[in-house]
Amino acid sequence: MGATTDFLHKLEEFQADVARELERVQQELREIDVLIRQSTAEVERLAQRNMQIQNKVRQMEANFETVPREDIKALYTAAQESQMRLFTMRSQVEQLQNKQRVLEQYAQYLERFLELARSRADTLVPEGKAEVPLDQVESSRLLVTRIIEAQESERRQLARQMHDGPAQSLTNLILQAEICERLFDTDRDRAKAELTNLKNAVNTTFQKVRDFIFDLRPMMLDDLGLAPTVKRYIDAYQRKVEYRITLHVTGEERRLPAPVEITLFRALQELLQNVTRHANAHQVTVQLSFQDGEVTLSVEDDGVGFDTVEALQPAQRGQAVGLTAMQERIEMLGGHLQVDSSIGHGTRVYIRVPAAEPVAA
Repeated sequence: MGATTDFLHKLEEFQADVARELERVQQELREIDVLIRQSTAEVERLAQRNMQIQNKVRQMEANFETVPREDIKALYTAAQESQMRLFTMRSQVEQLQNKQRVLEQYAQYLERFLELARSRADTLVPEGKAEVPLDQVESSRLLVTRIIEAQESERRQLARQMHDGPAQSLTNLILQAEICERLFDTDRDRAKAELTNLKNAVNTTFQKVRDFIFDLRPMMLDDLGLAPTVKRYIDAYQRKVEYRITLHVTGEERRLPAPVEITLFRALQELLQNVTRHANAHQVTVQLSFQDGEVTLSVEDDGVGFDTVEALQPAQRGQAVGLTAMQERIEMLGGHLQVDSSIGHGTRVYIRVPAAEPVAA
């Protein structure tokens, strides 16, 4: 009985620590919720201001010959700054929402542990079973850690894409604007031509930024759901790659719980990017199927394939990247991921997820 009493005492102490941790997480969630509301309101304000500035730019271009040089320069500068502020604020909202989802998952694990501890408070725990609740909490913490690591890996990749894409384009825009500024005093006709080139470059850069934002968090996913977003994404992605992508959507299209939609969409993004980086494929087939009680997604290519045993071995799970991280996210939703591949014979990844969120135990 002494060992059992000692265990129960330690369990009570740990339960108190978990309760304090849960209170801290809930407080942080409340603060994040406030920040999200404030940032969302700021995004709406900036979007309206950006629209107003764009209208002014169009009016200025319609009367270009009569607008003073200083006003032209000031308006283009304001338009550029407005777009960058809007992009930055939207990125901030996305980061806050990502952190909110992770903390909500963590809070659910803490709540489940407290419920388990309370239900066993008056029960004599067998000496050989004392470590089970602690292992469950440790497993939950590891899962949350892996999710955070996966998200940080994705953010590092996005940062590299931002540096090599929109950031580089904006640098070129600044150089073009400086050329226009120097030409105003010497050759106004050429300056006007350069401004036309600058306008085209701005439009191209703006489209790149929009694509970047879509990859970061497609608003269409929140508004219309998984199937329309997948169709648009594949249409856009097809223009970037040389291999052919065929999409088949079957079943009755419908909205799914937000965690299911975003998890499947991120899985599709990662799988197509894997094909682009590694498969050397000529044909990719994507199948999205809405069935009674579940939704399935498969991505199949005719590329070089790989050794699934090596790719999914437990030793690589600690990195929480690639297929192992994707598998963990799918399993957290009560789903299943299956990978069929061999060297020289292509790859097929099959994902099955319940159409409803799992009920906490």
